[in-house]
Amino acid sequence: WPDWQVPAIVIYGPPGCGKSHLANLFMAKSGAILVTPALLRQTGVPKILENVLSCVVDDAETGFDEEALLHLYNGLSSAGGHMLMTATKAPSRWGISLKDLESRLKSIPSVEIGLPDERLLEAVLVKHFSDHQLLVGAEVISYLLPRIERSLAAARQIVKILDRHSLSTGRKISLPLVRRVLALGFD
Repeated sequence: WPDWQVPAIVIYGPPGCGKSHLANLFMAKSGAILVTPALLRQTGVPKILENVLSCVVDDAETGFDEEALLHLYNGLSSAGGHMLMTATKAPSRWGISLKDLESRLKSIPSVEIGLPDERLLEAVLVKHFSDHQLLVGAEVISYLLPRIERSLAAARQIVKILDRHSLSTGRKISLPLVRRVLALGFD
């Protein structure tokens, strides 16, 4: 965006892979609004399209009325607008029963975001520790990497938990503290 050659794009992947982060960036840059099933029901597509040229449809495969989603897609497309949809699975696996919507979704790019590799997860851990103004040694990061779920959400969660345990015990984040927290099962 803004140079998309299509009216919509789907980004899909497991929870915690960064879809919502990308959607938030898109909203900040494009001025897009977040369209929810409740907003579609309460406001209706024509009213939404009066003021919007870009929108985000988060968790697009769940809870949306297919006909409303089709009208939103068509309305944005004819107005030259854009829609970013996020989901946990590819549109071909959403179980769409409305053939027109199914054909629209087949015609747009779908991009899968997988789980982070070790280098990305390491960088994310370092960033989260830095964001919390926590200094940790490389040995802490190296110890955590093979012992936490390989997701951005897990990296964020373990840093918050370690920060909380560090504050409550008055101890810096070290290997013994990390071992104890991991043994407790992230509690």
